[in-house]
Amino acid sequence: MDFLSFLGLRKHDGRKVRFRDTLRSIPIFSELGRRELASVERILHKREYSAGEVIFRQDEPGLGMYIIETGRVSILTDDSHNSMTELGDGEFFGELPLLDGGSRSATAVAKTPCRIFGFFQPDLFALIERNPRLGVKIVLSLAAIIGMRLRAVNDRVQTLLTEGTPPAATARHSRPKKSEEGSRRL
Repeated sequence: MDFLSFLGLRKHDGRKVRFRDTLRSIPIFSELGRRELASVERILHKREYSAGEVIFRQDEPGLGMYIIETGRVSILTDDSHNSMTELGDGEFFGELPLLDGGSRSATAVAKTPCRIFGFFQPDLFALIERNPRLGVKIVLSLAAIIGMRLRAVNDRVQTLLTEGTPPAATARHSRPKKSEEGSRRL
């Protein structure tokens, strides 16, 4: 045992520090302090996916959200296998089930080998019981993000209605802005 370990002061693993920065860049966790981020980190589930492996399928029950540490993920519609968007390092998807546990609205497939962290509803609820203040911060951030996305969808629908374009036809052919790519209910 080295001296720093003896004192309880370990050097930070560069990978762990980088991942904590990734977590902090995600709007749900952006207002959390160092200790709060460490608490979240402890309940995340790491999984590696091979290229072409399905992460989840449309209409399956949603269990939580996913954070891409490395790799690329395609979000597809099951009925036509059209790619709705592609996400990469530091992006997240599938967050709505943290609140409602609803089914998935699309399929997520690893486009390249990926290292992904899952943040699941039972773990969020356990965190709320252990640390209500931290749990409320996360839930309020999540609710704010979902509210912003709902407003954006409402604005899109309003625009489509005022332009007279059938919403279904336009929705199939439009690609979200980069800032909205991780924002779909998955």
